[in-house]
Amino acid sequence: MKNTFGQSVSVTLFGESHGKAIGAVIDGLAPGIEVSEDFIESQLTKRRPAGKTGTARREADKFQILSGVFEGKTTGTPLCIIIPNEDTKSRDYLKTRFLARPGHADYTANCKYHGFEDYRGGGHFSGRITAALVAAGAIAISALRPKGIYIGTHVMRCAGVSDRKFENINSDLEKLNSLDFAVLDDTAKDKMIKEIEKAAADGDSVGGILETAVCGVPAGVGEPWFDTMESVLSHILFSIPAIKGVEFGAGFAAADMRGSEDNDDFIAENGKVITKTNHSGGINGGITNGMPIIIKCAVKPTPSIYKKQNTVDFSKGENAELLIEGRHDPAIIHRARVVVDSAVALTLCDMLSLRFGTDYLSGGSI
Repeated sequence: MKNTFGQSVSVTLFGESHGKAIGAVIDGLAPGIEVSEDFIESQLTKRRPAGKTGTARREADKFQILSGVFEGKTTGTPLCIIIPNEDTKSRDYLKTRFLARPGHADYTANCKYHGFEDYRGGGHFSGRITAALVAAGAIAISALRPKGIYIGTHVMRCAGVSDRKFENINSDLEKLNSLDFAVLDDTAKDKMIKEIEKAAADGDSVGGILETAVCGVPAGVGEPWFDTMESVLSHILFSIPAIKGVEFGAGFAAADMRGSEDNDDFIAENGKVITKTNHSGGINGGITNGMPIIIKCAVKPTPSIYKKQNTVDFSKGENAELLIEGRHDPAIIHRARVVVDSAVALTLCDMLSLRFGTDYLSGGSI
């Protein structure tokens, strides 16, 4: 299985939803980066379900750092984090062992791994694995902040309810990173939660769009063809369960613009080159231009729903009906926001290390 991402700074994910533990190994981090276990915990808290908008499976996520950190700083050797699984109910999946859950990877996993995969809770395909990504991402975020690079994501739209757009990005990011349910317009939160709870009451689920902003990335990072900043970010973002679309800047809206509308005029301001607009999302020719990187991710409705669905028993090759049991989210978009932040942070650590050298993250200058 291919579970490693990154060239200079890489992250490997391991574990299954109902196995003993999940975890991540980060390799290539410079020595001397501060690692705050309190910050890792706070990031994991943002991913955890709460109230009626999340699954009843409640994991404590009591992580352990097994290697790569000494006296609160990275050593430069592989950093391994494990998170034990404690609140598992594997029996919920026994009756549906060979029933392909619509929207899930049960059938494709069986095709690829010939029935040897751990099917419980989706196994290695489960969104549970994103907890390990968030733990690793917290360290990446901590490495970027001293370089003046900040990341934040809000629920731009959920169940047809829209949040306001980014305005003052720096202050907006500060606000978002203090919230459990990340919206910029406080009134949007209650409306979204109401729609999520309404879907839950119907045994159904909802999705939406996440919008991410990254400030402080210097110009000149990325490659012109196969390792463009967009392509590398898209690679990791599409690896997050439930993300079905990624766009940068104006994205698909640019298709309906004229060039005179879509082009971002360059201007010099206080000795710095900036653009008057940011339809390009901070990237030209695959390379960062110093403006904020703007990304939107489409998140599909949670596929596990409490409604009867048509499927196939792939052990018999026969049609069947499925009514799932277990504990599932009516929406995951508000929990996925910190997963996106983490994925983006890990990618930027890798791209910046490739461009400027690994010591850049531990205090080296451009």
